[in-house]
Amino acid sequence: MKPGFLLTTALVIPAIALAVYLTRDPAGLAAPPAMASPQTVAIAPGRLAYRLPGEFQTAERPVDAPEDRVRLRRSFDIMAYQVSAADYALCVADGACDQADGAFQRAENLPATGVSFRDANAYAQWLSHKTGEGWRLPTDEEWAFAAAERFSDEGIDPNGGSDAIARWLARYRSESEAARGRDPEPKPQGHFGANSNGLHDVGGNVWEWTTTCYRRVALDKNGRVDTSTDNCGVRVVAGKHRGYMSFFIRDGKSGGCAAGLPPDNLGIRLVRERPSMLSAFKALWRGATG
Repeated sequence: MKPGFLLTTALVIPAIALAVYLTRDPAGLAAPPAMASPQTVAIAPGRLAYRLPGEFQTAERPVDAPEDRVRLRRSFDIMAYQVSAADYALCVADGACDQADGAFQRAENLPATGVSFRDANAYAQWLSHKTGEGWRLPTDEEWAFAAAERFSDEGIDPNGGSDAIARWLARYRSESEAARGRDPEPKPQGHFGANSNGLHDVGGNVWEWTTTCYRRVALDKNGRVDTSTDNCGVRVVAGKHRGYMSFFIRDGKSGGCAAGLPPDNLGIRLVRERPSMLSAFKALWRGATG
């Protein structure tokens, strides 16, 4: 078979599919989604000073995680607001989610709280089905890009020291400062304002689940990774600081946070998958030939 024929076929078939698709009755292609898509913001590609999540040690002594300048190569869409208690209650009513432990379980303008990693994934699957889109939890790195100036550096010792007493005192001072005026009561959506990316309440008093697994890393004397172990039974939760919570925990204050003060509340903010060119063409072809 000649290469020219293959090239012509590769160009003609999509063109025919597109022509057929456009001449069909749009109302007959597919049923409309059962639920409108949540408001999102687009996070543009860029670079970020990013301290890796997890527990890091050198010679069996705790040290700050190494900081890297990471690059986001592709933009992505993320919810402008955290999932509300009212929207989560719809998932519960459908039998797709378990009842949340938050005090306000059906409030229109309060975020859903008292939800575990499993609950967050169940909601993402339900929302994907309802909207016909692909929704998932963000990675810790994606969350950091979205949080922008509200992403906090967890470094304790700017000189990279590993003196245990000095680090404990530095952590104590940091937590004491953070605890002043602390109010864990969930606040109405928008209470903590928007960051430079247009995300509301990021870094407020509701921490958000990510897909990133807890890591325990041993560094050599030059600061390079010697050994690394992932524990995916524990996931990173992101907020005023990082937390590391077991996947079934719904109340951060019940224990399991390995960095800083325990999270006041655990909630959900999802990323919407953007369809690839291949998946878009497959959908187009199904619409044209179905």
